[in-house]
Amino acid sequence: MRVSTANLYEASISNLQRRQTALQTHQQQLTSGKRVLNASDDPTGAARAERALATIGRVDANQRSLEASRNSMALAESALGDAGELLQQARETMVAAGNASYTDAERTALAQKLQGLRGQLLAIANRTDGAGGYVFGGQGSANPPFLDRSTGVAYVGVPGQLQSGNLEDFPLTMDGRDAWESAASGNGFFVTGAAGNSLVPGQAAKGWIDSGSVTDPSRLTGLAYGIAIGGSAPSQTYTISPPPSDGSPATGSFTPGKALQFDGMSMTISGAPADGDNFSIAPSTRSLKTFDVLDRAIGDLLAPNRGSAQITQDNNDALRDLDAVMGAMKNARSQAGEALNQLDGSETRMSALKLYSQQEQSAATDLDMTQAISEFSNQQAGYDAALKTYAMVQRMSLFQYLSG
Repeated sequence: MRVSTANLYEASISNLQRRQTALQTHQQQLTSGKRVLNASDDPTGAARAERALATIGRVDANQRSLEASRNSMALAESALGDAGELLQQARETMVAAGNASYTDAERTALAQKLQGLRGQLLAIANRTDGAGGYVFGGQGSANPPFLDRSTGVAYVGVPGQLQSGNLEDFPLTMDGRDAWESAASGNGFFVTGAAGNSLVPGQAAKGWIDSGSVTDPSRLTGLAYGIAIGGSAPSQTYTISPPPSDGSPATGSFTPGKALQFDGMSMTISGAPADGDNFSIAPSTRSLKTFDVLDRAIGDLLAPNRGSAQITQDNNDALRDLDAVMGAMKNARSQAGEALNQLDGSETRMSALKLYSQQEQSAATDLDMTQAISEFSNQQAGYDAALKTYAMVQRMSLFQYLSG
């Protein structure tokens, strides 16, 4: 086979170009620290890196949603804590209002204090989240969720929770109706109250009934009852209608301060109830509203010429209802705190996933610097040899031979 000078030149130049290209590729890898610069360098590694990069992007988006949720839940938890403190002040005010020596003027002053607390609570209920929304806006509203009308404060937001919409659905708002307007009335099982006097219309009862308690939950019927007092002390009687279903007597001798027990319930009527006084027992519902409780308490304190029994009954009812809405506030605050705990757990999981994905991306594309430097040195030595070979081939022409 005949090898011409042109073939020698062409082979030497091709070898030199290949060496130069390989050297340039290794130099780029060393400069970038990446083994895979283009998908063609390693299709499998590039695909692994792309999947890892997509996972990192999703984690970053979820972390932004998580931070927004954490901010909202922290604001809600703080707001509910502030509301709880104000309600405690309202409760202390109602305890003071039960002082039998207070005059109507003094109770009016306490009502004005409750008015101020009510205004502060309304501001908390309409607290903004700093991003154009409202902490208790439910599923979102451009307007404050609680509106103070002539008939009282009404929730005009959309009940429910606004969520981030990602895989874990981080909460972005609190359900204002659930936190502020869904406390269990009465003692959580039934509601007691004074129903006036059936013999003297418009006359308040001369006795009062406590909040009652449950003695046997399995015997509760969920029915509404009435208790009528008949006769004059000390020979008074009571009548329960409808008759108890557990066999307890529907009528009997009545003694103020002695508990009445029937159908798994126990309650005590105290004071000096008159002939015809009536008391009611109704099933509890989750419809007790914070602002309605305050409005009733304020209205009671502003009412003039109330008797001692009516004052006691009104105060007992107000304290009972305040305790109920405070309990609902605490439950809502616990939910916000639990949401914050869950967010911390989600953040830990997402950080671990992001770290794993970063390691996966690194394993797929990053360069082994020790190996790369060794290969670069080999390529550089090969390139130098190719240069020398080309220089020697240039001197192998016939004219150079003759001139030598």
